[in-house]
Amino acid sequence: MSFETLRYEVDADGIALVTFDVPGKSMNTLTNKTQDELNSVIDRAVADAAVKGIVITSGKPGNFFAGADLVEVSGHFFSDAMANASPKQVAEQVAVMSNLYRKLETCGKPIAVAVDGLAVGGGFELVMACHYRVASDNPKTQFGLPEVKVGLLPGAGGTQRLPRIIGVQPALLYILEGKNMSAMEAKGLGVVQEVAPAAEIVAKAKAWVLANPTKGSAPWDAKDFKVPGGAGHMNPKYAETFIGGSAMVSGRTFMNYEAPRAIMATIYEGVQLPIDRALALEIKYFTKLILGTQAKAMIRTLFVNKQAAEKGARRPADIAPMPCKKIAMLGAGLMGAGIAMVTAQAGIEVVLLDRDQASAEKGKAYTADRLAKDVKRGKMSQDKADAILARIHPTERMEDVAGADLVIEAVFEERGIKADITKRTEAVLGPDVIFGSNTSTLPITGLAEAWSKQENFIGIHFFSPVEKMPLVEIIVGKNTGPTAIAKAIDYVAQIRKTPIVVNDSRGFYTSRCFGTYVLEGYHMIAEGAGAALVDNCGRFTGMPVGPLAVGDEVAIDLSYKIKEQSKKDLGDAYVHTKGDDVIDKMMELGRFGRKNGKGFFVYPEDGGKKYLWPDLPTVFPLADEQPSPDDVKTRLIFRQIVECARCFAEGVLETPEDGDLGAIFGWGFLPFTGGPFSYMDSLGLAKVVEILDGLAAKHGPRFAPPQLLRDMAAKGASFYGHDSLKQAA
Repeated sequence: MSFETLRYEVDADGIALVTFDVPGKSMNTLTNKTQDELNSVIDRAVADAAVKGIVITSGKPGNFFAGADLVEVSGHFFSDAMANASPKQVAEQVAVMSNLYRKLETCGKPIAVAVDGLAVGGGFELVMACHYRVASDNPKTQFGLPEVKVGLLPGAGGTQRLPRIIGVQPALLYILEGKNMSAMEAKGLGVVQEVAPAAEIVAKAKAWVLANPTKGSAPWDAKDFKVPGGAGHMNPKYAETFIGGSAMVSGRTFMNYEAPRAIMATIYEGVQLPIDRALALEIKYFTKLILGTQAKAMIRTLFVNKQAAEKGARRPADIAPMPCKKIAMLGAGLMGAGIAMVTAQAGIEVVLLDRDQASAEKGKAYTADRLAKDVKRGKMSQDKADAILARIHPTERMEDVAGADLVIEAVFEERGIKADITKRTEAVLGPDVIFGSNTSTLPITGLAEAWSKQENFIGIHFFSPVEKMPLVEIIVGKNTGPTAIAKAIDYVAQIRKTPIVVNDSRGFYTSRCFGTYVLEGYHMIAEGAGAALVDNCGRFTGMPVGPLAVGDEVAIDLSYKIKEQSKKDLGDAYVHTKGDDVIDKMMELGRFGRKNGKGFFVYPEDGGKKYLWPDLPTVFPLADEQPSPDDVKTRLIFRQIVECARCFAEGVLETPEDGDLGAIFGWGFLPFTGGPFSYMDSLGLAKVVEILDGLAAKHGPRFAPPQLLRDMAAKGASFYGHDSLKQAA
């Protein structure tokens, strides 16, 4: 019998070596085909009296197993064919992998696994279903259960086997946070029994099988098995763990996320049950999650759409690859220095230009400081750090940018300054080089006027801090051509970030929509709402920080400059708001935010914890009647949502995928919703229009839904539905 995704070989000692090697993929995933073949292999090994045991490994050095293929999983469970399936039918399909691993675990023959590289999700669950585990000392060898990050829980035994191996409390930490453990961590916790060089792990696994021919069962199948650290609702430590765990989950998620609560329940109930009943319980909770809207939205945006974007879903298809070899980075400030660092880390040469040599050298020092910390922590070798630094060439001489195949500009956010450096760059490089501006608000079409070949001018908008933020917003001006788009997307792929592509407008997509969150918070302060109420409710919605805190971080004086530039550009068309009055007052008082230690919050010079400025109620008097927390949260969420919908209606966004990715990875919009467009779909567009109309009637036209949204709602359409969005317009 031959197999497509694995190899089956029995050696002279009677050891069946099962080597996973899914063709065409760098990482093994458990597809339907792989499950069928593993099932056949188990039957074959059990039926063969000459087989003394099984050793499982990977044919991909440095990569073991990533578990289920989420693209295949989402394509199946969220398909039309499954739309009318009953919960029981869904549960039966969910149970296939869990039952397969249980079949392996109870087949009666000793099972060892040799792990080299990443073993996560269903891959780690497969490892735990084996009776003996050997890991390589390769730094890439990591074990983890990341399902919580896409709104799910481990559904093939992870919530039940890990607590039975390492104890409930440590298992909760790994499963709730979705974090990985290294091979040595796994050894210390008892997840693996041996750590050895990669070349030796299969031999060591085979040796254990030969030495333990009767060890073909898991510890938890023994009648006298006890969970490490104790279990049971009468156990004081067990009760304390879940009391504290529940408080931790509530404090970190504000009860917005379904998966962490389901994980807590599954482990609490399941660990007190026999393993087979516990696995059935896990399937029940997994099924409940996958039938809900949250997991569907999170998987679609955070995995499927993100992966598609990173593979070039929005790249013009008829243009050959255009990898960067050398970029000219204009501006060595915070943004320019960060862009230079991630570019050099990707193996690309960088000419880092600033107004004088000292400023350019300071920009390079940004990278040197961060790499030094990585070396000190053992995350990077000194040789690698030196090689990265050697790729950054600080200079004050414009002629040094000669030979660059991409320009990225990140100078001061003022149209005249940008125009001047754009023209000086073209004088050295010529107009055929692609020029990318990192502006966060100024329209690309206007900035492109300073570059003679406007089809080669594009926006490449990074987020701060560059090295941590995963998104890059690519902005297409009125005259931007496909070659510039392709070049920008190829560059973003090289530096391993996630691109979205949007069309030109003031503030583009991310800055425009994110700004509404901050301004709505300011608007409520102007109306007399308490600062603590406004800021805490922002966090309660699921945003990473409150609107006042993030306004301080961005800098209030920057908001003022953007506002003034917009007023200058728009003239009578500019709409003044109460939020603008708050910005003006804070500027008058010299409160610019964290940058000068005083904004809506006070930032102690000794580095102590920030606190709300005590005089805020004096400057912005409190109203006698305060809004309810629900009202505050609704305003903060839907002010963002309506602006996202307007961006789609105006053609700034061409796809809801870009809108959801940009919102979550650009400004942290409620990840549990899958993004604003997924959220609108889950609520139903008719309900969204109803809520917005109510807000507009009470608070003004900034909440009024665009006509496209009304038309879609009237036709029962959705952003991710079958109806063509353009037809609904």
